[in-house]
Amino acid sequence: MNRTELIEAISSDAGLTKQQSEAALDALVYEVTAGVRSGAAVRITGFGTFKLRERRARQGRNPQTGAAVRIKASKGIGFTPGVTLKADLNSRSAPAKPGGRKAVAKAPAKKAPAVAKKAPAKKVVAAKAVAKKVTAKRAVAKQAVKKAVVKKAVAKKGTAKKAPTKR
Repeated sequence: MNRTELIEAISSDAGLTKQQSEAALDALVYEVTAGVRSGAAVRITGFGTFKLRERRARQGRNPQTGAAVRIKASKGIGFTPGVTLKADLNSRSAPAKPGGRKAVAKAPAKKAPAVAKKAPAKKVVAAKAVAKKVTAKRAVAKQAVKKAVVKKAVAKKGTAKKAPTKR
């Protein structure tokens, strides 16, 4: 399935126009990209988690000449499927189509005063700030766990008994 086919499928399943479906897909791709690029995992409940994967610089070999080649460090993306996605992939029946809600033709919205438009933006900025704080706290907690020293139990010294040899 390519992008155009996906937009058509979203349009028919969600009851949206193709322009609305394309805008929704573009917004989803942008938010996932921005979230992963910032280092935060993007979780879509039931679908999966997108995470940043960092690859270290390493030595490789040119397959034609066998000469050593330095490969730069790079960033990639990892996807871990969610429980619902795994269950849908492994079931014999077709996955349930999204439904229940049908698109209702809306009357053209009236223009809201400029003050009303700015208020939700402040809430979004505040929500993003809270999300960053939560992510930072999680990162600090993970570092603390990694730095915790695990003490190994010292084995007691004792005399080892040898089994009698058989002749």
